[in-house]
Amino acid sequence: MNISLNQVIVVDPSSPFNNKKVNIVIENSEVKEIKESTVKPTSENQLYISPSWVDVGVNYRDPGSEWHENLSSLSRVAVSGGYRHVIGFPNTLPVVQNKESLAYFSSFKDETKVKFYNFAALSKNTSGEDFTEWNDLHVHGALGFSDGIHAVQNGDLCLKALQYFHSLGSVWVHKPMDKYLSMYGQMHEGLQSTLLGLKGIPDAAESLMVQRDLNLLKYTGLKSEKPLIHFSGIHASESIDLIRKAKKEGLPVSCDTSAYQLIFTDTDLADFDTNLKVWPPFSTKENQKAILTGLKDGTIDIIQADHSPWDAEHKELEFDLASFGAIGLQTCFSVLNSKLDLDLIIEKIAINPRKIFGLLPVSIEVGKIADFTLFDPALTYNFTSEENRSSSSNTALMNTELTGKALKLIN
Repeated sequence: MNISLNQVIVVDPSSPFNNKKVNIVIENSEVKEIKESTVKPTSENQLYISPSWVDVGVNYRDPGSEWHENLSSLSRVAVSGGYRHVIGFPNTLPVVQNKESLAYFSSFKDETKVKFYNFAALSKNTSGEDFTEWNDLHVHGALGFSDGIHAVQNGDLCLKALQYFHSLGSVWVHKPMDKYLSMYGQMHEGLQSTLLGLKGIPDAAESLMVQRDLNLLKYTGLKSEKPLIHFSGIHASESIDLIRKAKKEGLPVSCDTSAYQLIFTDTDLADFDTNLKVWPPFSTKENQKAILTGLKDGTIDIIQADHSPWDAEHKELEFDLASFGAIGLQTCFSVLNSKLDLDLIIEKIAINPRKIFGLLPVSIEVGKIADFTLFDPALTYNFTSEENRSSSSNTALMNTELTGKALKLIN
């Protein structure tokens, strides 16, 4: 297939055409020609192109809970959101903990050409007690190891994992949360949780686990160009400060945050909207400012959608009975577009995920294979049930006007 793209602005720090308006010719999946454009645009909306986007925080529901969302519907969500590559956690039924379960995802093919990858289970059944076959899983395509929604409480298991993953060249992806400090918690602990009469989860539940993991990493004395620990879903200012300090000390660590942490805080839960019940919970404006600072100074490497589909039986309940999580892959770019510059967004959703998790780099250059996302940051649209591509609709952004949209995947 031959494609001509005229008057598109490149957002790609590795490309010699970065931030330039160009005409691109693609033939048989390869970039054949790129020329700077001097023609004035014929419409108000300006199209942009970047390396295709990568999400590192999807909660798969297939296999085991396909009625929430199967791989086919997830692929449609990803395409609509601009994402070509999706990395998910192992908390499926059965758990992703052997080569057969990895093959289930890697062999998936449909017309969207979305690629599914996995973080394999760190421990058997993600119970945090006994390790899985790490070497076998790594050889068969696991991009890292994680117990996903279950934070690992066993320090000895964590230490062994760090030492083993160093030899493998892999990474431990950890959602840090102290089991006992967060037990029965429904939202962030603070004034708002007191006013609403809900059990709160203190920031210390996250930051104490981050401190433990960093101490273990320091104790090992291991050096690596790639991270050995990647913290997922960081939201507390103290956690961000700890990671910033660890990076300055040269520890091999990276982290991400969830996109919707940039637009919601705990005060938005005043109406007990269960679509705003997420994990980790929405926090204070002070933590939100710390996240923005961490993104801009490079402490936070990646932004992910934390896409977590649930049906009405899990969400249309009393707040304390509802499940944690919201869908967000399709609206992720719109959320980020309202808060961050384009160069920073592309760094966090296209460039850094590839570097940290070992995906092949993509560059908008002549002779390179095309693997791009075409998008319009000025396009305004209403996110309605008709627009939603997921089988689930658990999002507080439903029927909201959003700005910035992916238009096409080119691969």
